[in-house]
Amino acid sequence: MITVEQAKRLRKAGALWVPGAGDRFLVPDRDMDDDVFVVSDMTVEVHDYPGGKVIGFNGTTEWALDSIEQREVIWLPREEQLRTLLGNQFVSLTATGDGYTVRTQAGEYTATDAEQAYAEALLDLLEG
Repeated sequence: MITVEQAKRLRKAGALWVPGAGDRFLVPDRDMDDDVFVVSDMTVEVHDYPGGKVIGFNGTTEWALDSIEQREVIWLPREEQLRTLLGNQFVSLTATGDGYTVRTQAGEYTATDAEQAYAEALLDLLEG
């Protein structure tokens, strides 16, 4: 999984998130910073309203939090989402002794976790 810092940088750099089933996210600054939520059609749904998207928590009566606006959460993209965002810049992913290396048209990015290596490659592309 990518780090919270990488996720914040991706959001600031303009990585576009269209919430869908299976997407992971954090709710910062609400005493839930360490909890990872997953969008699911059964308990968490994305609702489109004229003022923007709202992520609704349905079927969880114990939650005081019923919904939260998309802009208030931090998306934690998965490996395939990061690879898709890299587009034709992506060349390869290689397992190394220390972790994984993502190679793009612009360079190589190594991390202990494949998703973190992808995130660094995407950050370089977006922040370039």
